[in-house]
Amino acid sequence: MKQWNFYFSGILYGIIRDQNEDGKELNHQTLDVFTNTFNREEPFHNDDFYEVLCRRKIRRFFESLPEYEAHARAGEERFTTSKGQVFTRRLSGDGLQANEAYMHDSCIHDSYIQREVKFPLDLYVSDGQLYAVQMSGRDYTGVLVLAGMEEHTILKEWSDKPVCAVRFAGTHMVPTADGELLATDVYLPGTIVSEHVLDPAAVCSGPFPTQVPAVLVRTPYGKRDGAEQYYRFVQRGYAVVVQDVRGREDSTGEWMPNYYEVEDGSDTLDWIAAQPWSDGNVGMTGGSYLGYVQWAAAASGNPHLKAILSSVCAGSPFIDLPRRGGCFTSGSMAWNFAMTEQRFREDRMIRSDWEEVLKLRPIRDMAKKALGIDVPFLNEWLRHPDYDDFWRKANWRERSCGHVVPALVMSGWFDDNGMGTTEALELIDDFYPTGSYKVVLGPWKHSGNANYDLHGIFMGERALRYDMDLLCFAWLDHFLKGEDNGIETTAPVEYYTLGDNCWKTGKHWPLPETVPTVWYLDREALTLCKPQRQESDSYDYDPDSPAAHIIDVSENELEVPEDYTEEEKRDDILCYTTPVLDHDLTVTGDITAVLYLSSDCPDTDLFVRITDVDENGISIKLADGVMDVKYRNSFEKPEFMEPDGIYEVRIRTTKLSNTFKAGHRMRFTVTSGAKNFMFPNSNTENGFDSEVNRIAHNTICRGGIQASHILVPVEKRA
Repeated sequence: MKQWNFYFSGILYGIIRDQNEDGKELNHQTLDVFTNTFNREEPFHNDDFYEVLCRRKIRRFFESLPEYEAHARAGEERFTTSKGQVFTRRLSGDGLQANEAYMHDSCIHDSYIQREVKFPLDLYVSDGQLYAVQMSGRDYTGVLVLAGMEEHTILKEWSDKPVCAVRFAGTHMVPTADGELLATDVYLPGTIVSEHVLDPAAVCSGPFPTQVPAVLVRTPYGKRDGAEQYYRFVQRGYAVVVQDVRGREDSTGEWMPNYYEVEDGSDTLDWIAAQPWSDGNVGMTGGSYLGYVQWAAAASGNPHLKAILSSVCAGSPFIDLPRRGGCFTSGSMAWNFAMTEQRFREDRMIRSDWEEVLKLRPIRDMAKKALGIDVPFLNEWLRHPDYDDFWRKANWRERSCGHVVPALVMSGWFDDNGMGTTEALELIDDFYPTGSYKVVLGPWKHSGNANYDLHGIFMGERALRYDMDLLCFAWLDHFLKGEDNGIETTAPVEYYTLGDNCWKTGKHWPLPETVPTVWYLDREALTLCKPQRQESDSYDYDPDSPAAHIIDVSENELEVPEDYTEEEKRDDILCYTTPVLDHDLTVTGDITAVLYLSSDCPDTDLFVRITDVDENGISIKLADGVMDVKYRNSFEKPEFMEPDGIYEVRIRTTKLSNTFKAGHRMRFTVTSGAKNFMFPNSNTENGFDSEVNRIAHNTICRGGIQASHILVPVEKRA
């Protein structure tokens, strides 16, 4: 009989016994976090306990265990199981980065990574026997390991801190300054486990201190949904406060995304600090909207907020969502539909007819026609076509009060809220070198540290990390508990460079090691030499037939890498490509496109992309940028074009770090449509929400005094 132990963020949560060592007869004991004891042993038939924590079906792992080991013993570099799971062998030993050294004993251990899935299993093998599975997530790691082999996994990095029981301290209705009530669950640490954290026989002893720091989570998705993931903070000695934001679930008031979060966040911080169990120090955690509310609370200047764990945070309304570059994001309609009622409706995100739905006009009637109900917040958005006080109230970047809360910032190159993280990094840069921050930027989409392959594009065998929760706890322990754990002595910036497929470090973001390099548009080329003669390229943009932004709207991921080779053959896409590179070219940061445009219409959109073109001509999108041209100078005051005018338009792309390898080429494309990403601009003064469309004849000038170009941050070569 083999015993396997399941750990979540370094805490033992489950003990699984394989009775016959064939995965067919399993018993398990699970941790009761409220008593800090293990439940009695019972047959292991249901995955719910583990899946809610690590998003994996642990029972299925055991069913396939003999097959995994057979392939490993055969020494296969790649194998596919009878259930269609694909694994490839990962290099060990010298191929690992410094922060991955704990992954292997390089002499005797091999590992396999699961490919082509979200939330993969990483298998660890010694002498043909599988002894561990490591499972990464946005801000956690789960480990399933043979008892006694813990020190050969990431678990050896966890300190032997005591683990507390969880005590539910009730649901409280937190009052806001304007009289609404925010439904708030409170969890407090109870008894302490005094023995070694990895010891399943650990006993409980002693009460916890009466006043503790708190971790606040504010969510529009339901305070009980996935609350089990937050218990680990309580177990490490924090109060956890999980709150429904205004107008959602059990909270009162109007649901207006982003609108009330500065004030409501500050009111909640004050309420926490006034509780008898609180020591007055509060941190926040969460991703996406749960990241947005952290920066909103920080913008209030509330003194009780001492640290944030900002993961894939949403940004301000005209830079990120819902009006990126002034355009209106159609790709986020899946989210809008899911948020139409007071309780989250995930089922409304998945449709087979999104392309037809997104063509419905006027936009204010779209939900009514597609769902049979209205969306009040969407209609309110549409009543504010330009940036005004309504949008300004939701802009945490603009409302920030002259200081930065110590922030651990986590995001990825393909995060569809990536512009929100860009704004967070700008805010940090405004006050550099004062303030404390750390940045981790990976080859990830919005769901974070969860895929080796994104839409068929391999991110590299080092793409995922097992230490994200270690970083999060170190950050909170330092800034909320005053622990001298060295987190501020680590590299301020850790980032992953595609192409080289490795993690690197920097002293600041943007990287001071980069050199701004100008590439000029010249016929179909990108050139370092400015063309002296002024010429131009033109295309016709038809709002009824826009070029595609290649996504699956139901996936609710808007910035994934994709193969644009065929799409770039369209007549309404201009392509400019470098010569074949004779040396590696590493680009890290965001790119600024400076385009000189003329059009026979008063308004149009510009979409730009950066792609990596390989030796076979395959063009993979890495970054993009968008701008509604009437907002080229200000989102507050639209300026329409005249037919004989030439207008400078500056467009900032999403972030990237990519080594364009020798033999590859860098490509820059320009078009005016991005079907499924942005509602098409009608090319009239009514912009994206018009029932009348015009075909625009758009011209990009190049060379001479109006030489369109891109500014590219190139890393210095060693």
